[in-house]
This record gives sequence, C-alpha cells and structure tokens, in this order.
Amino acid sequence: MAWYSVQGVVVRGHGVASGQAGDVRYPEGTLALQIPHFLERGLDLRPFYRGTLNVSIAPLRYTIVRPKYTFRGVAWSPHIPPEDFSFFDCRVRLPGESGPPHEGLIYYPHPETKPEHFQDPYVLEIMTSFLDEMTDGDVLLLEMDDAQLILESRHTSD
Repeated sequence: MAWYSVQGVVVRGHGVASGQAGDVRYPEGTLALQIPHFLERGLDLRPFYRGTLNVSIAPLRYTIVRPKYTFRGVAWSPHIPPEDFSFFDCRVRLPGESGPPHEGLIYYPHPETKPEHFQDPYVLEIMTSFLDEMTDGDVLLLEMDDAQLILESRHTSD
C-alpha cells in the first residue's frame, strides 16, 4: 500500500448518517441501519463512530481506482431503493497530535443509486474513531492509498 497525504477541512454534513438530522425515518442514523448489511457481506464497521466526518479536499477532486470493498444493491431501508456503496482505506492525522494516525475508511454511497443527501464532489465522508475535538473549519491530514483513489487538480473549466 502506498499512502499519500492531502490536507482537508472539516465541513458540515447532512447529519443523516449519525442521526443528528432529526429525520424520523432514521432516528438513530442511516449507518445504524446499514452496518448490519455490511457486516453480513464481510465488512465490520462497528469499531468506528456511527457517523461520518465530512472532509473537503477542494480544490482537488478524487477519482476512484479500485475500492477496498464494493457492495451492490444494499436494501437497507424500506423508505428508499437499494443502494451501492464502496469503501476505501484512509488514515486521519490531527494537527499537533503525535502517535499513530486514526485508521478509517472513506464511505462512498454511489451517487447514481443514492436518492437524496448528495455530497459536494470535493467532500469525502470518513468513518473513523470518534474525534470529539473536530469542528467545522478544522484542518486535518488525510492519508489515502493511491491504488484505491487518486487526487487530481480541479480544471479551470469547472
């Protein structure tokens, strides 16, 4: 695995993954309903916080190369059609923090199967341990595997 780093900025998410949005369909969050489906397919997300850390990498954008996991047609809710999901290895390093990075996964609901709550194309959703000191606008270092995702500069025509 060849890790590379990019600086990212924490941005506000929709709050549906963690249940903070107050959506009556998902009072405990969408991840609470999705995690058992991923577990039965071989991915255990229970060690991670049950929410995502939304990190903007603008002006960079990402291109998917080879996800670590991809699950198609996950019927996790009676309220929406089945969705496709991919996951990518990542690590989070916080400013001023010594020691090993926080291991994590990039959580990627495929937009072509996602019915609502779309992300900005420069935002990655990170699943990792709970980082209570992180708030909107905080800067962190995101490490990714270049065999799974690559980053590109934004073109001027964007």
